[in-house]
Amino acid sequence: MTTALHTIAFKAQTHPTHRFQNLYGLLDADLLIQSWGQLNKQSAPGIDGKTVDDYRPRLMSHIDRLSGLLRTKRYRAADIKRVHIPKSNGGDRPLGLPTLDDKIVQQGVSQILQNIWEQDFQRCSYGYRPNKSAHQAVHSLMLNLQFKGYGYLVEADIKGFFDNMSHSWLMKMLAQRIDDKALLALIGQWLKARVREPRRGAIKPTSGTPQGGVISPVLANIYLHYALDLWFEKRVKPRLQGRAMLIRYADDFVVAFQYRDDARRFYQALPQRLEKFDLQVAPEKTHLKRFSRFHPSRRRVFQFLGFEFYWDRDRQGEPRLRRVTAPRKHKSLLKSLYDWIKQNRHKRLNGLMPALRRKLAGFRNYFGLPDNSRSVSRVYDFVLNTLFKWLNRRSQRHSFNWRSFKDMLRYYQFAPLRVSKRQLAVDWY
Repeated sequence: MTTALHTIAFKAQTHPTHRFQNLYGLLDADLLIQSWGQLNKQSAPGIDGKTVDDYRPRLMSHIDRLSGLLRTKRYRAADIKRVHIPKSNGGDRPLGLPTLDDKIVQQGVSQILQNIWEQDFQRCSYGYRPNKSAHQAVHSLMLNLQFKGYGYLVEADIKGFFDNMSHSWLMKMLAQRIDDKALLALIGQWLKARVREPRRGAIKPTSGTPQGGVISPVLANIYLHYALDLWFEKRVKPRLQGRAMLIRYADDFVVAFQYRDDARRFYQALPQRLEKFDLQVAPEKTHLKRFSRFHPSRRRVFQFLGFEFYWDRDRQGEPRLRRVTAPRKHKSLLKSLYDWIKQNRHKRLNGLMPALRRKLAGFRNYFGLPDNSRSVSRVYDFVLNTLFKWLNRRSQRHSFNWRSFKDMLRYYQFAPLRVSKRQLAVDWY
């Protein structure tokens, strides 16, 4: 982090109502180079088709060109390429892919915004923040439900959040801390940039921010900080009779309450609060339910960040909260692994096996938490059986028996998946 960003963070922390000026001038060549280093180099190219490999050989000339355009205020946001990726529920998720020029500048502005609002964000917000993670959100939620006596849950889903964020509300929220017209105008360019759909041509958005844009996560956090987090902390909690907690990861959140009446009032007030900011709850995914250690039942479940939570009893007969991979997520993962092995079975083993091992490592790193060892083991066993099946169909005769197959697994260090035992920090509510 540069000295200027350190200074901004300190000022934001010590002066909660300060509005920052002259932020646009921080977008110089040094910050753009730093932004380039922070970009995901594996991301897909934008509308111009330029990849990282195309950009890297003349990196400094590109940085000088970008800093010159910004300095003279001749920078203009390019159109956004729209792609659709399948979701586990059978639908698709629209993603917006900016060009590399836009990604670099967006990353620079994201750093500025992050250093200002990181001092304001509530501790219940875990998404896209430094030293915060989905695992911490899941861990804090689990231990608070286990030991703090919450008995009721409101699980909510915001319908098309990234597509329906109000531009006018977002600019008002940014103006709470920014008094720099040039920087606000730059953000406005990205919000209003044309989106090129594969079949529908160019569309001029009137709301939302492209999911997949570099700056979208911090803008989403700022939006929900004012629309949800502050409302819950400053207006809702002081009026409750018992304890309550909100845990949010981006637009995915769960609210727990000690008493039913508190939960019911929040459940009734939430749609009205979101409608004020042009957002809507999805009725079919928003529920108020009893979820208590005093009513343990495998049928009382809820899902959060890909995990399913339910009450069970341990060996001593005591109520214990469990978490496993959500069934829909588990089924979707098995299907994707089966299809990938089938489509890539013709490749040489020295390329196939390391790639498959990396895929399983990604699954283990996220879902390999305590209480979820059975789900992790089932995925590993499924992969072994699928791999054995399709490798033996690469020729007319069987390529492997189980003994030679296990020898091959040992050669490529294809070991069983193990759950993590690491301890995470917990926020108590």
